[in-house]
Amino acid sequence: MNPKGLLQEFKAFVLRGNVIDLAVAVVIGAAFGAVVNALVKDLITPIVAAVFGKPDFSSMGFTIHHSRFFVGDFLNQVIAFVSIAGAVFLFVVKPVNVLMARYAKQPDPEAPTKDCPDCLTKIPAPARRCFACTAPQPA
Repeated sequence: MNPKGLLQEFKAFVLRGNVIDLAVAVVIGAAFGAVVNALVKDLITPIVAAVFGKPDFSSMGFTIHHSRFFVGDFLNQVIAFVSIAGAVFLFVVKPVNVLMARYAKQPDPEAPTKDCPDCLTKIPAPARRCFACTAPQPA
C-alpha cells in the first residue's frame, strides 16, 4: 500500500461535498437544538407551569412496590421533542418545501407521453425506462 496514495484518497473522501454538508448539518443541528432547548426551558415550561401550577415536571412520579417511576422527566423530554420538531417543521421544512415547489421543473403539458405497459404510469414518449417501475420500454 502506498501511504501517499492512501492520503490522497482520504483527502478526496473528506473533501467530497456530501461529507462537508453532513458535518455542517451536524454542527448547525446541535446549535439549533441548544436554542430550542433553551426556548423550551425558559419560555414554554414556565407557560405550562402557569397553566398546571408546576414549573418543573422532573420531580413528578409515582411508586409501585418500592420502585420509583419518574413520569415528569419523560414529560419534560416529550415537551422538548415536540417543540424541536415543531420548530424544525416551521423554520426549515416548510420554507424548503415552498422553495422547492417554486423552482420545481413543471412538465410540459403538450409533450408526447405514453403509458408504461408494466405499471401504466404516464412517461415521456422518448423514455427508454419507466421512472416508476424501471421497466425497459420498447423502442
